Amino acid sequence: MLLNPSFLKLNKTPLLMVLLCLVFYWVFAYNLVRTDYIKLLSLYIALFVLFYKLVQRFKNNSSFLTYLAFGFRAIFILAIPNLSQDFYRFIWDGRMILEGFNPYLHTVESFISQGQFPVAQAQELRAGMGFLNASHYTNYPPINQLCFVIAGLFAGKSILGSVIVMRIIIIAADFGTLYFGKRLLQQLKTPVYHIFWYILNPFIIIELTGNLHFEGVMIFFLIWSMYLLYSRKWAWAAVVLAFSISVKLIPLIFLPLFFQWFTKQDASISYFNRISKLLGFYSIVGITTLLLFAPFHSSQFIENYTQTVALWFQNFEFNASLYYIAKAIGYSFRGYNEIAIIGKATALIVLLFVLAVTFIRKNESFIALITAMLLVLSFYYFTATTIHPWYLATLLILSVFTKYKFPLVWSFVIILSYLAYVNLNSADKSENLFVIALEYTVVYGVFIWEAFIKKAPRNLEA
Repeated sequence: MLLNPSFLKLNKTPLLMVLLCLVFYWVFAYNLVRTDYIKLLSLYIALFVLFYKLVQRFKNNSSFLTYLAFGFRAIFILAIPNLSQDFYRFIWDGRMILEGFNPYLHTVESFISQGQFPVAQAQELRAGMGFLNASHYTNYPPINQLCFVIAGLFAGKSILGSVIVMRIIIIAADFGTLYFGKRLLQQLKTPVYHIFWYILNPFIIIELTGNLHFEGVMIFFLIWSMYLLYSRKWAWAAVVLAFSISVKLIPLIFLPLFFQWFTKQDASISYFNRISKLLGFYSIVGITTLLLFAPFHSSQFIENYTQTVALWFQNFEFNASLYYIAKAIGYSFRGYNEIAIIGKATALIVLLFVLAVTFIRKNESFIALITAMLLVLSFYYFTATTIHPWYLATLLILSVFTKYKFPLVWSFVIILSYLAYVNLNSADKSENLFVIALEYTVVYGVFIWEAFIKKAPRNLEA
């Protein structure tokens, strides 16, 4: 029995740590405003330290760590997200589909500005999401929209009810990631407890379960796909990868990296057959993704969707690193912000980096493939104009299978990005560049140490 008297007697201090986590998560979920940065930082730092100690203490007791992961997530069930308002748009999109509207063809503002309220609680949802979100077309892919629809089916007239349904979906996805992640780690002969650097991480619990970001669902499909690929079920892996792309588009950046996995593996078959498998893999991913988007297809959909996605490269900026340096240099010469130019240049640089990693770096083994995925995504985030905290979830899960721990460190210091909200109600709404510099100094320092200085074995013990 897990919690027998001898267990309790021998683990008084760790169980006190668990109790503190439960209290701190409850305060985080129900008694925190994101502009209260002192409480925010204090709670997050405390939770992160406790999380690290718990994983170290119980790394050989996966069952106990799993119960903790479930229990901590359960605390958030009835909480309205307090660090992000994106969920209001999720609810809007799901209810729009149930009302027979294509959510990609209409902005929220196009209805509200004309006094039209096509869904239940339309005015509350518009007020919650804010003008910026309401004035743009949705950019959430079809499987993500399906999650929103499910919330609408079960709670079509309750915001809290919709939140609960979406939260249950995200929690279920996390435990799917736990299941396939553990099996993949076992196959790779890597310590299984490494999966808890992701599953039990307060960053993941707060950003995904707490704030309802669907990176968790995308990651579930991604890890499932990688498990299938390692098991030589490449056709099914392609289908599941398409599902991952259809939650969030970010896995598209990984597609070129599969080249060597298919062309350098299984020397018992001809190179022509290996190329055929690769092309088959890409074809299945492409066709499945297109089929998932097909119900929403129209010429206006393509225009609206590409326009919305382009905004992230040419209009928005938040918590960036190298981009802010390039911006400052450009501003010193021209006297104005050149985000459109820098955004296009960055996209080209990232593409060239992906191709270099694809064809120059050796990505023949499975660990090498996942490491390549980690490095490519890291480069993209290092150069991006916008890095919201929840973006790091994908980096964190990939790092579980590699020697790199800088994403774990980043998941700790990323909380500093929320200090930007301190200025929202002031005349100066700009980010604190000193805080951003502190965040990235830590991240780049650890990354450079791990990538270029430290010599460590692949299966690094914590």
